[in-house]
Amino acid sequence: MKKIIGVIPARYASTRFPGKPLIDIAGKSMIQRVYEQCLKAKHLSEVIVATDDERIVNHVKEFGGLVMLTSPQHQSGTDRCAEVLANFPEHVDVVINIQGDEPFIDPEQINLLISAFNHENTQIATLIKKLTTEDEIKNPNVVKAIFNTRNEAIYFSRNPIPYRRNPEANIHYYKHIGIYGYSNSSLNAITKLPISDLEKAESLEQLRWIEHGYTITLKETHLETTAIDTPADLERVLASLK
Repeated sequence: MKKIIGVIPARYASTRFPGKPLIDIAGKSMIQRVYEQCLKAKHLSEVIVATDDERIVNHVKEFGGLVMLTSPQHQSGTDRCAEVLANFPEHVDVVINIQGDEPFIDPEQINLLISAFNHENTQIATLIKKLTTEDEIKNPNVVKAIFNTRNEAIYFSRNPIPYRRNPEANIHYYKHIGIYGYSNSSLNAITKLPISDLEKAESLEQLRWIEHGYTITLKETHLETTAIDTPADLERVLASLK
């Protein structure tokens, strides 16, 4: 039986929304809502919040969650996950990196991602969802993915990919949903890789992994996600809850 843990990276500082993990959403903080949704995923042995801020540490302890204070120098959630893995008291086979700004993440999406690791050779896995509107396809904030016949990522881009030169081509567009799973060895290795030119160009860390030869397995979900990146996003979520 594989040991699989969920890690929720949570920074207090945010350019667009400072203190975001601690915002109140109908009586519970965002980080508590993410944490409780993760606990419903049946294959996670433990769930841990990884943060660089004592305020978040204290809050997670108050609601009974597990939390680890990590370095403020990390550039990404992946780096924060690697520090948790390095300091975890038991051997861990797979780490699932769950976004800390998705308070209503469906546990079935986590279960789906974990299923990619039923294959021993899976290095990294993530989710995609079919796009249905031109607005999303053209939106540079919606990251698109293309993949091969083995459901392995070929490329991720903020542009619509592929470019449809032939209107008769049977092409579907897929957005990337930013939840990741890593095997133990892959997580340890990818955080030591130098930043690549493709990553710099698109500001997408997964391009560094592809550029260095790592395989990213994709699982398609039909469930939507609701991320809260800005105060305006929070207002929309609160309005929908009412």
